[in-house]
Amino acid sequence: MRIPLSEHPAVIAIAVLVIGLLVWGFWPQPIAIEPVVVQRAPLTITIEEEGRSRVIDRYVISAPVAGVACRVQLDVGDPVQQGEVLLGITPLKSQVLDSRSRAQAIAAVAAAQSALAAAKEQASATDAAARLATTELQRLQPLALKGLASKVELDRAETTVLTSAAEKRSATFNVQVANYELQAAKSVLEYSADTRGEPAVRVPVISPITGKILKVLRECEGPVETGDPLLEVGDPTALEVEVDVLSADAVQIKPGMQVRFERWGGDQPLLGVVRMVEPVGFTKFSALGVEEQRVLIISDFTSPAEDWQRLGDGYRVEAKFVLWREENVLQVPASSVFRYGDGWAVFVVDGQRAQRREVAIGQRNGLVAQISAGLDEGDTVINHPSDEVEDGVRVESR
Repeated sequence: MRIPLSEHPAVIAIAVLVIGLLVWGFWPQPIAIEPVVVQRAPLTITIEEEGRSRVIDRYVISAPVAGVACRVQLDVGDPVQQGEVLLGITPLKSQVLDSRSRAQAIAAVAAAQSALAAAKEQASATDAAARLATTELQRLQPLALKGLASKVELDRAETTVLTSAAEKRSATFNVQVANYELQAAKSVLEYSADTRGEPAVRVPVISPITGKILKVLRECEGPVETGDPLLEVGDPTALEVEVDVLSADAVQIKPGMQVRFERWGGDQPLLGVVRMVEPVGFTKFSALGVEEQRVLIISDFTSPAEDWQRLGDGYRVEAKFVLWREENVLQVPASSVFRYGDGWAVFVVDGQRAQRREVAIGQRNGLVAQISAGLDEGDTVINHPSDEVEDGVRVESR
């Protein structure tokens, strides 16, 4: 005898519950996503590399004569003045100069005199160039304020002033070095020409510039040959920064470009400007053993000197070369953009569903990408879309 189901409501309820659970279990669930709102913000494109500071003008002081050098009483960091006697060298007894040696010594003095004259002429030329660059900058500044001169022309003029000033300092130091070399040549002729038995006169080794001792190459007393390096001096208050970058990045960097120096030990980043991109590259192996072609970029500080005077020769800095910057850029995270066909696309959250939308992108810095077309400010896109996200699927925020 068959019993009607209407007489067993419990069976019906269980069957309905099972069917409902099956439908609920197999019903497509929304995919959890990370939504990001499209917004406008500043965007900067940079090239980041490690560099180091270095003294612009450094000089290796060598022994002017062969002899016995006294013990060096100076330490690294000690200040020295131009013309100060750093140490003395007692020359070895020498034979009376023959005619050929005397002629060579006289020729060396004449060559040193000519080099000094050439250095003075070069210093005059760099001084004139520096005055012209300053005059040009003073002429362009009021024109730039009135909008009659472009910012590029003003930046180029400021860079020229910095470059000409550095060249003037180098030319001045070259004059001092040429004068020092002339004195050294004269001392060779003076102290080596007479051997009548008088006590040897100690030859003084003097500093060509005012600065500090950067390196003591020979500290103990002992014999030296002509040309042996003894000390290294320089002015640590005149610093520049050298940064080696990949040659593919170096072609994007130009003189006059802004650069920021970070992680140098101070509280605030330092500002600078690119002075020179060296035209010769070199090979360097990375930490992974990959052979790379790199180029040195030389930059000057534009921040006030008191901000970076704590830096010294060979200090590490992190340089950021600013290739491009705008203050109001429509942008999305770079991780939300993916390749689609021959272009780019993003998933836009439309209600509770994902909608694929093709976009045009501009500049990118690895973290964010500029949107040139396809999105509006305030749109919501999916960051890090997984393989489960497709056009039209239901989504929900995590």
